[in-house]
Amino acid sequence: MHVRATVTTLAATAVLLTSAATATAATEPLSKPHIADHFSLAASQQPENITVDRTGSAYLTFSFARQIVRIAPDGHAQALATLPAPDKASTPNLGKAFVGGIARADDGTLYVTYATGTADLTGVWAIRPGGRPHRIAALPADGLPNGLALDQHTQRLYVTDSVHGVIYRLPARGGEATVWARGEALEPSTFAGANGLKLHNGAVWATNLDKGTVLRIPFTTHGAAGTIEVRATGMPFIDDFAFTGHGDTLLAARDDNQVDLVRPDGTHVTVLTAADGLQTPTSVAVHGNKVYVPSAAYLTNEDPNLLVARLDR
Repeated sequence: MHVRATVTTLAATAVLLTSAATATAATEPLSKPHIADHFSLAASQQPENITVDRTGSAYLTFSFARQIVRIAPDGHAQALATLPAPDKASTPNLGKAFVGGIARADDGTLYVTYATGTADLTGVWAIRPGGRPHRIAALPADGLPNGLALDQHTQRLYVTDSVHGVIYRLPARGGEATVWARGEALEPSTFAGANGLKLHNGAVWATNLDKGTVLRIPFTTHGAAGTIEVRATGMPFIDDFAFTGHGDTLLAARDDNQVDLVRPDGTHVTVLTAADGLQTPTSVAVHGNKVYVPSAAYLTNEDPNLLVARLDR
């Protein structure tokens, strides 16, 4: 889709972050949930992943539109890039091209994962401010690169592969990707394994969609992967997540129209549901006292959107 046309479509569908109607159901520590933006399902504007910068601007991947979009705090939407379409997509599990995780560097460079089932396009892509997207690392075409996180200190990227059930590591400047972690806890059982990904408190954290688990993999003294720890269980269809602060409490999006608060001891409680407007939520971002939850409507086929709620600390 042409970027100019996309901006017009987004502008027509966006709703100001400060003016959306308030929903009625949320559980502490979340309150005042509301749909901040509605997107076009017909235009494949299905938000898969999110990161938020210091100003509160949200950066979203539209998975099947192959796009990266910025939404300013005032609701203004801008399409930043569209990744090239494959000649014939054969993406494992999905069949069509899929833009997944997103991470943002301090200099404004955006990194995304892209899966097409083709060797020429599958991998990690970078978009520098004002620049065009370009691939910085190839990943196996028979895999499904998904979650993504950037270590700002070491300038390394970490990527989950939901089909192969591994975590890759690669230099943010580009280069060869190598398997950093593997193990049964990361592998799929039916459809998709390792999914969401975050770096937090000296470890890589990941989810396993099929197994409904939250995993922690500590860094060793040399930066290698330590033993995989299962930190929480019993959350079917768990996707990506975000930590609420410096501790290990996190908010996890589940494809079955829930967001769960997961405590450090592994217990969890549902804090957002379809009653708040969730439509197959895919990820979570926390910025100050705001929580952002994109919904891709993969399973509901209705109203892909961006929900914003207040985090009461």
